[in-house]
Amino acid sequence: MNNIKQGIVPFKEENGSIYYADTCLPLVDAIQREKVEFKALARHTYPGDRLNDDTKGLNTIGYWSAHEAQDWGLDWHRNEGVEFHFLESGHMPYAVETTETELFPGDFTITRPWQQHKVGNPHVGVGKFYWVIIDVGVRRPHQSWTWPDWIVLSDDDLNRLNLLLRQNEQPVWKATAKIKTCFKQINQTIHQDVNGSSASKLRLHINELLIHLLDMFDKGNMVLNESLTDSMRSAKQFISELSNNLSHPWTIEEMAASSGLGATRFTHHCKQLTNLTPMQLLTKKRINWSKRLLVENPNQSATQIAYTCGFATSQYFSTVFKKQEKCSPQEYRVKIKVEVV
Repeated sequence: MNNIKQGIVPFKEENGSIYYADTCLPLVDAIQREKVEFKALARHTYPGDRLNDDTKGLNTIGYWSAHEAQDWGLDWHRNEGVEFHFLESGHMPYAVETTETELFPGDFTITRPWQQHKVGNPHVGVGKFYWVIIDVGVRRPHQSWTWPDWIVLSDDDLNRLNLLLRQNEQPVWKATAKIKTCFKQINQTIHQDVNGSSASKLRLHINELLIHLLDMFDKGNMVLNESLTDSMRSAKQFISELSNNLSHPWTIEEMAASSGLGATRFTHHCKQLTNLTPMQLLTKKRINWSKRLLVENPNQSATQIAYTCGFATSQYFSTVFKKQEKCSPQEYRVKIKVEVV
């Protein structure tokens, strides 16, 4: 296997938002320790032999095969595209957002770029596990998909596939016989590849896989939910993630861009969802974080905590803290200490 890791190539949206590829470090470590049999073709930071521009838009395709109990897993993460998994043999703990399950032979999964998922609980199982990740140019639920130009489905079929993938998020399906055969062909093709020599076959297999997906959906009596592609969902997703990066010097425009929305639309959704403007919400979350730090770090000054929580000055921090809590940061620290005692 050549070039297990490559430098990060970020995805940049027109609105300026930047997303970075996953590194799959636990899998890389397992490969290096010879815990799993592994073969993949990939780009960016995904492990495997390098894909060339003939399959641009295909981020990674391959499998691992484990024959004994494993001591690693892929914790919660998102991918830079729509991901298809297929478990050929064995069993696999698996979770997508609020759904936790165990995969068994013949199970086929679908995750969209915005969906958090994990493989393993905490460790992956034994078995042969395939994946395909195709970048469709989006990171948020409301955005329109753009497939690589070598996807040759008719406009009608591709539009229908987009609708079915975007407005139904059932995570686990039973693979049809044709889908199973398609993954066996992919297995043969990636083993035959030398420096991109199998690009045409890979393109053919992936187009076949998408056609078989449509057939599987048609047999599955899918129920569509238009709200899954509403822009409010993208705003709600960003708001739920905001606590992970409160120290960043956010502006309304930057928050909106990270949601894939314009500032006016994002502000409207934020007010509907929280009854606060974006900056009011950011300040409230920062103050709540600072309250925890004031208690957990008694030797740290209020000024240090202010900067940690993303406030530009300690004076502004004290002002907004007193407005929300009706006392100064130091008074709050003393009050909580007395209450605990």
